[in-house]
Amino acid sequence: MSDFESELQAVADRVIDQVSPGEQIEAFVARGGETEVRVYEGDVEHFVSAQSEGIGIRVIVDGRTGFAYAGTLDESAISEVLAEARDNVQFGTVDEWAALAEPDGAEVTEQTLWNEELAEFPTDQKIDLAKELEKLASGADPRVRVDDSNYADAHGESAVASTTGIRMSGRENGCYVSVSTLADEGEGDDAETQTGFGFSVGRSPSEFDLDRAATEAADRATRLLGATQPPSKRLTVVLDPFVTAQFLGVISSTLNGEAVVKGRSLFRDRLGDEVAASMVTFVDDPTNPKAYTATDVDGEGLAARRNVLIEDGVLKQFVHNSYSARRAGTVSTGNATRGGFAGTPGVGCLALSLVPGERDQEQLIADVDDGLLVQQMQGLHSGVNPISGDFSTGAAGLLIQNGTVGAPVREITIASTLQRMLLDIVEVGGDIDWLPMNSAGMSLVINDVTMSGS
Repeated sequence: MSDFESELQAVADRVIDQVSPGEQIEAFVARGGETEVRVYEGDVEHFVSAQSEGIGIRVIVDGRTGFAYAGTLDESAISEVLAEARDNVQFGTVDEWAALAEPDGAEVTEQTLWNEELAEFPTDQKIDLAKELEKLASGADPRVRVDDSNYADAHGESAVASTTGIRMSGRENGCYVSVSTLADEGEGDDAETQTGFGFSVGRSPSEFDLDRAATEAADRATRLLGATQPPSKRLTVVLDPFVTAQFLGVISSTLNGEAVVKGRSLFRDRLGDEVAASMVTFVDDPTNPKAYTATDVDGEGLAARRNVLIEDGVLKQFVHNSYSARRAGTVSTGNATRGGFAGTPGVGCLALSLVPGERDQEQLIADVDDGLLVQQMQGLHSGVNPISGDFSTGAAGLLIQNGTVGAPVREITIASTLQRMLLDIVEVGGDIDWLPMNSAGMSLVINDVTMSGS
């Protein structure tokens, strides 16, 4: 972002130049687009190419905040947005922590976030990629058929300026392909169908590994054929990398500074405590170029940075934007999030990962005498309470006996608490996988989890 300055920056600058005495003004200007392609049986079933642009303006006066936005960059509309934001100040509630972010001196980590190959990639070749992935997945196993095959990309350009001295602009883009599969076996009353998926991400289509995505999608579906409901017991679970990424997504909500100051995190008042096994380190690092959500600045225009949240099992810090940091009596960690010009900044992890270990999934499984390889989890958002830590979610996977993967199982629930699971982590895998989400995946071994079945 730091080495690119667009016309959008000039728009943002003109807005804050209109500041009146006693005001703080922030202008966030954005322009972007996305492409979505879905293919079924060789034909394009769904195609979307969308573009958008707009501006959001915050005005703060005496602890009251007014906000307004418009989905256009027409000069007359921008003037109306500024006037509306000023008018909305009078309806705001006085908040002693209300203020804009201020420069904190953190250096921007230079990254290559814009790929010209992707920007110029022809639409017909995007469609061809989805068709090729479908062909590869459907040919991976005679029992497999493809539910849908997809290509998606997005690009964005943004600029932010404020009367407190923030001034930053930039652009980034990225893409991924994904495929959903169905595996069929049996006939009549004995017929069954299992689902699978695979994907590949990149800054450009040349980074895709279509063969791997197709193979994974077929394997995920066929491995669960013949699954039964096992008896209930306590055992060791090995989370598949995608499942670990989902698990990290849940953990990230407990490390959110806004949730903490509102009393909505199980880690409130636990800074400095041992909250995980000693080999566990959680890092939020949007400066890692391998992360799909890598960025160089946060939603308020502050430099993104590597934050170690849990180190060797000890809770070190939470992620904050400038507002949650003021409430907590600390400083921003560069973790302001922004969904676009139509909203004000939130806070959250930008690219969360565990520090990976050394061994792959096969080696981890070899040390498990009685366990479960969790390949799917369902109902995470409804089955996990980030305040109490209660964890109970549907799952499917493969039993592990004496270090060997065995029979597939389904219609089970795995249960524990987040507190217990973090402390019962035995090993973190070295098979890190960068996914199209805010967290990375790798295999993860957790002891003493309840599997509820028949």
